[in-house]
Amino acid sequence: MKNSGVIEVGTKIPTLSFQTRVLDENSKEANPYVWQEVTTNDLFADKRVVLFSLPGAFTPTCSTYQLPGFEKMYNEFREVGIDEIYCVSVNDSFVMNQWGKWAKLQNVKLIPDGSGILTSSMNMLVSKDNLGFGQRSWRYAVVLNDGVVEKAFIEPGISDNCETDPYGETSPENVFNYIIFDSPVKAKPRDLQLDLFDGGSTSESFG
Repeated sequence: MKNSGVIEVGTKIPTLSFQTRVLDENSKEANPYVWQEVTTNDLFADKRVVLFSLPGAFTPTCSTYQLPGFEKMYNEFREVGIDEIYCVSVNDSFVMNQWGKWAKLQNVKLIPDGSGILTSSMNMLVSKDNLGFGQRSWRYAVVLNDGVVEKAFIEPGISDNCETDPYGETSPENVFNYIIFDSPVKAKPRDLQLDLFDGGSTSESFG
């Protein structure tokens, strides 16, 4: 599949929906999970968020560096005005849920883009047939304001069946440095005491 490899600043994320599996706490069934539709508007409206995408759940760089890196730095991102951090991958909800459990996520929310609709709309859908993956996402990250791209980070060399997996441009450290040093957007005032230091809440996962 051909793509431009470009995410333009000022682009509004289209309204798209994802099929997720969420826990029904009132269920008496052996499998207490139910389907729930979640939209980009539900996730991104009226928030300043970081969205990052990667080739696949359970893959080495994604599982060893990028996902745990954003999870570890979540509170630091909150302190500089980021409301949420989302990770999207061209995987189904079952896989994303299991990956989140395996990674012991507490903060980063997972978005299952099983059909690649969001990835395609971002011009980041590439073939990874050389690895037996089929269509997957090129590695990128964006800072979104109310669903509009403020800044985009894209790993170099976007191509189908790439023999390497570049990583650095989309690292949490690089995205964080942009926010604190280069972003024109001022952080919103925030009462951080309970959010950051009570050791309390566990975030839901959109896996």
